[in-house]
Amino acid sequence: MTSPHKFLIGQTVNYRPSERGQDAPSGIYRIIGLLPEGQNGAFQYRIKHSDEAHERIAKESELRKA
Repeated sequence: MTSPHKFLIGQTVNYRPSERGQDAPSGIYRIIGLLPEGQNGAFQYRIKHSDEAHERIAKESELRKA
């Protein structure tokens, strides 16, 4: 049985990418989409920062409640 996503669409989060050198702006991101459970049971999310025109994909482990 899969566990539910920790975050919901519309929720605000802080994003800390796990890959070094990623040029993600700091600050608040909004969850705009939930992705299915991936490898190792980890969920991913579509997130958006207000200063960027594009969306990002983030692992649940890279997100913290804002």
